[in-house]
Amino acid sequence: MQPLSSHLVAGFSLLLAACQPASTHSSSSNRAPAPQDLAPIGDWNKGAMIAAAEPRAAEAGANILRAGGSAVDAAIAAHAVLGLTEPQSSGIGGGGFMLVYTRATGEITVYDGRETAPAAIDEALFIKDGAPLDFVSAWQSGRSTGVPSIVALYGQAHAAHGRAEWRDLFAAAIELADDGFEVFPRLARFLASDQIRQATRLDEHPVSAAYFYPDGDPLAVGTVRDNPAYAETLKAIAEEGPSGFYNHDVARDIVAAVSAPPLPGALSIDDIIDYKVEVREPLCGAWREMTVCGAPPPASGGVTQSMILGLYDRLLPNADGPDTRLTAFVEAQRLTYADRDHYVADPDHVYVPAAELIAPAYLNVRALQHGRPDGAVGPGDPGAALGIGNMIDMWGRDQTEDMPGTTHISVIDHNGNAVSMTATVESPFGSARMVNGFLLNNQLTDFAFQPDKQGQSVANAAGPLKRPRSSMSPTLMFGDNDDLLLVVGSPGGSSIIAYVAKTILGVLDWGMSPSEAVEYPNIVARGAFVRVETGKQGGSEAVVALRETGFDVQERQGENSGLHVILVNDDGLVGAADSRREGVAIGIQ
Repeated sequence: MQPLSSHLVAGFSLLLAACQPASTHSSSSNRAPAPQDLAPIGDWNKGAMIAAAEPRAAEAGANILRAGGSAVDAAIAAHAVLGLTEPQSSGIGGGGFMLVYTRATGEITVYDGRETAPAAIDEALFIKDGAPLDFVSAWQSGRSTGVPSIVALYGQAHAAHGRAEWRDLFAAAIELADDGFEVFPRLARFLASDQIRQATRLDEHPVSAAYFYPDGDPLAVGTVRDNPAYAETLKAIAEEGPSGFYNHDVARDIVAAVSAPPLPGALSIDDIIDYKVEVREPLCGAWREMTVCGAPPPASGGVTQSMILGLYDRLLPNADGPDTRLTAFVEAQRLTYADRDHYVADPDHVYVPAAELIAPAYLNVRALQHGRPDGAVGPGDPGAALGIGNMIDMWGRDQTEDMPGTTHISVIDHNGNAVSMTATVESPFGSARMVNGFLLNNQLTDFAFQPDKQGQSVANAAGPLKRPRSSMSPTLMFGDNDDLLLVVGSPGGSSIIAYVAKTILGVLDWGMSPSEAVEYPNIVARGAFVRVETGKQGGSEAVVALRETGFDVQERQGENSGLHVILVNDDGLVGAADSRREGVAIGIQ
């Protein structure tokens, strides 16, 4: 493939916007559960709900809930379908983060299913001839693929929280893959896009080309597309558990695909079969009388959502401009993004001051550092603010961009347990390398391409068995009585952070319903300018207000969010699915 011109690379992000419309439960036995085995327990009387990015996936999860399955069961079933019907966003060739809330105990468990780098790489993963690769070359190379990890996450979460039979979780996806599924508009638009066809090798690799471009033409809306190879892979997983995926046969096929040119990767069979999910504590912060909980590093959500909400409250009383809420929101984002870019990385390989970044004493200091709207914002120093020593000089500056090939699922089951799960293959269609019916991720492009800045290592430099920093922000909010209040998350690359924070503020501060908050214009303030979505009602007014305040505003007709929200109130559950994608929220009484 010929190198892309710079204008094509710049236009790629615009294309993404245009393509829119543990627990007390044990794992299941080998028998199918009788209905009484899955009856609701406890005093929860608000029903169940799932919100996901595609109707057939949401329905697969809803059917599991109707049968009495857990929130974890429903999320797995929905995601297995998404890997088939929304392959541009996620699938079993990628990874993700899952927050699980167990109502009976009040426990929150984080399953870190982030992909790991091969053992054989070093920090120069994306350096060639002494210079960093351009993004597209790295994206489409074998070097971009980390160990596919979501199936391992399925297995570990289900073992702790599953109520339904394991094999039943894959029945809907297997049936759709065997019988065929109707291609929906969003997938068809991606495949027909000239930018996608020029940027990726999706129509050049023999396997992916035959699947997505039969007879050389992209799959059209309404086409019925089967995927027998995916069905066989899922059947092996359904019968054998995760070992049906993490075995030498599948690992061998993955390694062969990654090892092919251009720029072959170093992923090995041992890297794949040795993969382990990390079970982590949630990162929770106080906001007003509520608690916000998210995934800790290497995810960004736990740090950034607490920071933005905390800074917003501190900035609001003195905010300037015709709309002080927007000013405070934008300034809180700019400060948070600068800190996130500098400090967040894999905590098993570098020190990440996550607790320090969300400490109220640091937020008090950080709120005074917002600067002028037309000025640059650099990272703060939580160590200095807290009197525990300099932290800012531990790492060089880093602004690695994340690409928005991601999905989000929110679930509450009949017992009031909840899942917030964000999963991804990274860029659209991942690395474009297809094996056994699924696409492989390009997750390692989330590492810093330049591993040092001014001779100083950056926290998010590549490394053997290291997990790249992620913007994924699956989030759970709790009220003043510790009862579950909100389940939320979104795809969207580094903009996920802004999308989720906007929705939390919209519902819990700006007086909006979940649907109104989701549909409110997305406003993203990372770096020197503020990006405002003008294709939604209120966007043009936000542009005027922020420009009048002095911010450098870039107008965008659309954004790439896929927000899926469930609000718990006195009357029950209120769900919302982002109209920028094709999702739905389904409630079950």
